[in-house]
Amino acid sequence: MHPLTSAIQPLLSRIGATTVPVEEREPGDVLLYWEGSPAVAVRLPGEELTSALDRLIAQVESELGAKLSELSRADKQRAVRLLEERGAFALRKSAESVAKALGVSRFTVYNYLNRERS
Repeated sequence: MHPLTSAIQPLLSRIGATTVPVEEREPGDVLLYWEGSPAVAVRLPGEELTSALDRLIAQVESELGAKLSELSRADKQRAVRLLEERGAFALRKSAESVAKALGVSRFTVYNYLNRERS
């Protein structure tokens, strides 16, 4: 792995971008140079990460170190708390979207929210 890749990984995780080898880059990827030579290509998130809720979910996944669906029950509850603190549930249809990302029912998301509020 190129040192530049390691250096930018926290930033890429935060914004939902990934690295790809230079020889596998596609149009739209950002080519980064190291000492004048192409070092790594960065693939920015596509349309799937353009909404505010998607960005909030990506941030929480980055902080917790895994996709929401892969988290333990306790960490899923923590994720819901973090999303609520950031205003995610003020967004339209957010409970359904969060439930899908968590791999749980909407009812479960509401239970997690009610637990945090009481």
